[in-house]
Amino acid sequence: QVQLVESGGGLVQAGGSLRLSCAASGFTLDDYSIAWFRQAPGEEREAVSCISGSNGGTYYVDSAKGRFTISRDNAKNTVYLQMNSLKPEDTAVYYCGTDLRLTSLQYRDLCNYKYLEFWGQGTLVTVSS
Repeated sequence: QVQLVESGGGLVQAGGSLRLSCAASGFTLDDYSIAWFRQAPGEEREAVSCISGSNGGTYYVDSAKGRFTISRDNAKNTVYLQMNSLKPEDTAVYYCGTDLRLTSLQYRDLCNYKYLEFWGQGTLVTVSS
């Protein structure tokens, strides 16, 4: 049974940092990719970053480049999203997701999918100005 559990969200002032975690179970991270998406109130869910579980290849959307870093710990089957220099517009529910129909090398494609096979429950990030 595939499960994704996010943690690490919270309230932070603009300019601050948070590290989100996505603990995966029911599959081996080495064989697949993980995506971080976010959804702000009244907005569509959008991709933030993706990582290959096999070779560590990464992809970032423009708004995340230079501020966010995605990483993985395969021994813990966990993916992280380090978010620095946070802005009020980063306020959203952050979700990790995966799609086992894609290979671990298709991490860019994962970030372009809207309807991933599996999602976590989300963790709320609120950035105050």
